[in-house]
Formats: sequence, C-alpha cells, structure tokens
Amino acid sequence: MSQTDENQKRILYGRRRGKALRKNQRYAVEEILPGLRVPEEENPVNLDALFDGKSEKYWLEIGFGAGEHLAWQASQHPEVGIIGCEPFLNGVAVLLGKLLENGSQNVRLHNEAAEHLMERLPEASINKGFLLFADPWPKTSHQKRRFVSDENIAALAHILEDDAVLRVGTDHTDYGAWILHYFLRSKDFVWEAEHPEDWLKRGNDWPQTRYEAKAMREGRRSVYYRFRRISRKSSR
Repeated sequence: MSQTDENQKRILYGRRRGKALRKNQRYAVEEILPGLRVPEEENPVNLDALFDGKSEKYWLEIGFGAGEHLAWQASQHPEVGIIGCEPFLNGVAVLLGKLLENGSQNVRLHNEAAEHLMERLPEASINKGFLLFADPWPKTSHQKRRFVSDENIAALAHILEDDAVLRVGTDHTDYGAWILHYFLRSKDFVWEAEHPEDWLKRGNDWPQTRYEAKAMREGRRSVYYRFRRISRKSSR
C-alpha cells in the first residue's frame, strides 16, 4: 500500500477551518505557509535540509492550537528547529502572524494529522516533544479519537532520541488519567515526577496557552506531565 493510500485511510477528527480568515491571515496562509510546510512527499524527512542546516536540535509540537507556546519557544530557542503540527487552518494563520511579529525563522509546519508526519520522521531525530491541551474527546463513544494511544506512543518512542522529554498538558481530569494509564504501561517512557508540584506546575520554560487560561477561568485545574524516553538498550 502506498503512503497516499495509507493517509487516505486515516480519519482526521475535528475541524479543519473555523470563521473566515482576515485579509492578513489569508495572505499569511497563501504566501508564507507554503514556504514553511514540511514536504509531504519526502520520506524520510531530511531535517537538516528542512531547516537549511541552521538548527542544532529538533523539537516537535503536536496540536499547537493558536501557537502561543510554539511561538514563545521559537523566539527563546533560535538554535532549535521546531516542527508544529496543526490541522486547524485558523490556528495556523494565527501562529504565522506571531512568527512574523517576533521574526522567528526556525519553525516549519505540518497542516495535517500528526500521525502522517511522525511515520516519516527518522528514528531518534527529535530532541523534545510537546502535546499540550489536545482535544480530550470527553464522550465515551469518541474516546477512540484521542491522540494518546498505544500506537501513537510507539510512534513517539520511535522518533524521540534517548532521554528526550515529552511534555503533555491537559485540563481534563479523565483524559489526564487516560494519559497516565497509557504512558505508564509503555516500556519506552518513564514519568518524571517525585512530588505533586512536579505535575501541578508548568515551570518558567513552559508558557501558558489560551486553552489553559480558559480552563483556569472556568475553575479547572491543569496537569503538566513530563515523560522521558528511556534508553533503547534499557527498553529492549
């Protein structure tokens, strides 16, 4: 089966587009986004070429929403090449505006489901990962749509280098328990937490997103997990 056929089998849950884009957002999507896209036909993805040989490390953010966290990380770490995955075009447009504003040139984008990209990234090529406030799909009948699954955890284990940290945040109690359940049963990750503050506080290098801010306004407590990709020798 070809890569195209496999991608077509996948169902992308959630919206692709919301309200109409403003004029400057349309310009960003039409004129800037094409130059930042990860080539869809490239397998495996050549990360050095993707970032013009200017990046020392590579990070991946899955579902960046409106891009508050990604834009901040890009501006704080210009030496890092960051790939952001987000199918929602309005969120991509907002992020592009932020990148234009802060002048960051170390971001590349995948405007499709993250699974389509992860299967094309080289093994142990990503130095840090982020999965922040993904849709919890709270209805029981929709839980199969949740990103955290055995399959996706295995894909993340494949592309993360040894000792790489994956940060996962959520404000949804049930999804928080779900996330722990799946990661704790994985042989490839360990939960880095010794005290409650290790998962109840973000830390100074973990900026707030609009989804977290909304959760706080509505009285929901967020959790901030850090999972470390253990050595491949140890996980065998």
